[in-house]
Amino acid sequence: MTATGSRTAPGVVDVVALGESMVTFLPSRPGRLADVPSFDRGIGGAESNTACVLAAAGHAVRWVSRVGADGFGDHLVEAIGGHGVDVSYVRRDPDRPTGVYFRTAGDRATDAHEVAYYRAGSAASAMTTADVDLEAVRAGRVLHLSGITAALSEGCLDLMRELTAPRPGRPLVSFDVNHRPGLWRDPRGPEVLLELARGADIVFVGDDEARAAWGLHGARRVREALPEPEIVVVKQGRGGAVAFDRDTDGLPCEDATGTATFVPALRVDVVAAVGAGDAFAAGFLSATLRGLPVRDRLRHGHLMAAAALTVPGDLAEPPARELADRLAALDDTAWGRLRLGPGWTAATDTADRAEEEVRTP
Repeated sequence: MTATGSRTAPGVVDVVALGESMVTFLPSRPGRLADVPSFDRGIGGAESNTACVLAAAGHAVRWVSRVGADGFGDHLVEAIGGHGVDVSYVRRDPDRPTGVYFRTAGDRATDAHEVAYYRAGSAASAMTTADVDLEAVRAGRVLHLSGITAALSEGCLDLMRELTAPRPGRPLVSFDVNHRPGLWRDPRGPEVLLELARGADIVFVGDDEARAAWGLHGARRVREALPEPEIVVVKQGRGGAVAFDRDTDGLPCEDATGTATFVPALRVDVVAAVGAGDAFAAGFLSATLRGLPVRDRLRHGHLMAAAALTVPGDLAEPPARELADRLAALDDTAWGRLRLGPGWTAATDTADRAEEEVRTP
């Protein structure tokens, strides 16, 4: 088994993301998979998506995974590395293929879509504690994981349990629940996801996921079920997101669930809903690494998600840090009036226009 690069002692980076990435085939036109004549190739994977956005936002990021010793594996490593992500600890498997999937042009968040996965027995599903460089995985200020990895195999689940277990000096563990019922052969999948989430420091979960997986209704109920993490972020779709964080200054919190901070979502002219959750996590983690307050972390999450929502694929060029900071600093009125469409990340006057709308009667 070989890695894609030299195996010197791993240097410390801002974020390490571990998980499977697949080659994605996007339809050349709307329609059923049976009717689409051709597809454009892309990349897709929750953890690598987050890694790419963080790297584009100026952070040092490493992606750890396994891919096949095939052309699709070559493409993934080259494409993700091309976004500025360290891929030197991605292993190549000569016996197992790189996962691929096809999807229609419909919104994955609705019933008007088809997705066909070809990932069973993939190289990434063979990740275990024995063949992943745990030193490289833990050599980050933040370790970002998702529940998708736990569903791939027993070996992957054991690896996830090892990485979320309490241990001295472990990095800040970020966990995106990413409940995918179709991936779980084990009916205990929701229980496993809850276990892993309780071992993390930062948890991202959609309110729809929490209802489907755990039968929990409402953000505060989610926090009550996850008392251990330092921060729990409950995403509420077009409504916004709420973060429950523990007090870090020795002052009493509002109640046992911690202080709740809600930030409404932005108005966005949506092109495709894929990749938005991964981008939200990247924005929140980027602001966390910079020591920004929780409100601004949520706003940076919404801004990164808005970038992903306004392009057809999983990945979008994020706004420059200066622009993102200006937008995140808008007052509540200007933030509420902000509307973002395709190309907004390259428009340097976005913040100016938002502030002008507020000043104009």
